[in-house]
Amino acid sequence: MKHPLLILLLLFALALPARAQDAFTAGLSGLGTGFNQTAESVDRLGASGDPRALPLLRALADGRLLRQADGTLLIRGDAGVQDALTGAAADASGAEAVRLNNRVRVALRGALGRLQLVSPDPAERQAAAEAVFRSRSAENVPLLDAALARETVPAIRARLALALAASRLMANDPENKLLGVAALGATSSPEARAVLLEARAANPAIAAQIEEAVAAIDQRLALRRAAETLFQGLSLGSVLLLAALGLAVTFGVMGVINMAHGEFVMLGAYTTFIVQEALRGIPMLAPWSLPLAVPAAFLVTAACGAAMERGLIRHLYGRPLETLLMTFGVGMMIQQSVRLAFGAQNREIISPPWMQGTLMLPGEIAVTQNRLWILVFSLVILGLTVAAIRFTRFGLEMRAVTQKRAIASSMGIRTGRVDALTFAFGSGIAGIAGVALSQIDNVSPNLGTGYIIDSFLVVVFGGVGSLAGTLVGAFGLGIINKILEPWAGAVLAKVFVLVAAMLFIQRKPRGLFAQKGRAADA
Repeated sequence: MKHPLLILLLLFALALPARAQDAFTAGLSGLGTGFNQTAESVDRLGASGDPRALPLLRALADGRLLRQADGTLLIRGDAGVQDALTGAAADASGAEAVRLNNRVRVALRGALGRLQLVSPDPAERQAAAEAVFRSRSAENVPLLDAALARETVPAIRARLALALAASRLMANDPENKLLGVAALGATSSPEARAVLLEARAANPAIAAQIEEAVAAIDQRLALRRAAETLFQGLSLGSVLLLAALGLAVTFGVMGVINMAHGEFVMLGAYTTFIVQEALRGIPMLAPWSLPLAVPAAFLVTAACGAAMERGLIRHLYGRPLETLLMTFGVGMMIQQSVRLAFGAQNREIISPPWMQGTLMLPGEIAVTQNRLWILVFSLVILGLTVAAIRFTRFGLEMRAVTQKRAIASSMGIRTGRVDALTFAFGSGIAGIAGVALSQIDNVSPNLGTGYIIDSFLVVVFGGVGSLAGTLVGAFGLGIINKILEPWAGAVLAKVFVLVAAMLFIQRKPRGLFAQKGRAADA
């Protein structure tokens, strides 16, 4: 009862076929009788696939395996010395440690790698599959076949299948080689491609089949790269959409050039930091700090936007140049105030567990969880913005005031109140964008500076005042930028996109989705 693992191994051994037990027993005979005999015994134990050999070989590798004069093997452990076969307590007097040399150590690495395929620990089986794949020996085929039949973890199964295919490619008979080529060619793994290219020179008889398999892998890899580029473009587009959505309201709908928009984004990120710090000591609410930061950031930046509109902007309607200079100055003041309050260094915001890590999509397409959540989040915010503008009384009054202010005022709509609420609404959306950007960018006083130009570009390119144009413009510019990056680099790709957008606006000054009717004439 003191050693349940040894008892389980003994019970498992009783169920083994006689041939496997014979291989295990035969492998024990040479241990400790000489370096060459020990290395050969280690190889036989590794090929046996018997789980009883795993603790024995580990003891040998650690220098804890002892041999008595009559050939009995003992294992020295924390609980004392035990018989290597029965697990019973034993007397170590007269026993000598089994010595190692380089040949034995090499044999041990290979044998342990093969035996770990039957380990109950998934991490050990994964490591063993990696080791066997790298060794690529035809002798591993039977053991890999048996391990693949037992394995239930999908990721380990895939790695075992790759190792089995690579090992088949090392076999002497053409049938096994062709099976290995077909299995490797059915994957989309760059490692499988490298194995096939390495084997091409040594196997001229099946060079044509290897070429076909490599071409098939190249086609899948090209599709995977295209899918990953598309996701990266959509990810960048979602960031641009969040950053530009508030600007689409304040600039596209109200016609106010708000150069402090980036600073409102930054305020939203710092609000996220404050909420996280405030809830850090409350275990029940700490995991919800990020969702709770969304309404908090909206309210904080909406209040700042309403104050700026009522205090400054309402005196400058119809004077775009003065509005631009004034909001630029306000943005600098906000940035410096945050720098004085929080310091110039970056602030750490911890992502919740459900936003961490990488998600593997079908086709081995890797996407980061935080980017995927931001993509979904941006579409949800866009939908809520459209619903607020189209299906609420506030949205109706906002559209009426921006289209025909005089008529809206004559019908009893308080245009000043609508102006303040509209600017607050756009500023609040900028704050929500800051919450999302805090998960992928450094939270610092300069956070919003890098997004202001791109935000204006998205709004103008998509069509001033069109939320559909903002959506298409953001994702379109994001995808084009990511397509160009591998060819031109990140900086030149952005320059090319900017030049292309300028040339496009020369042909279509109103953007992709130009407004029609009274809204366009306003």
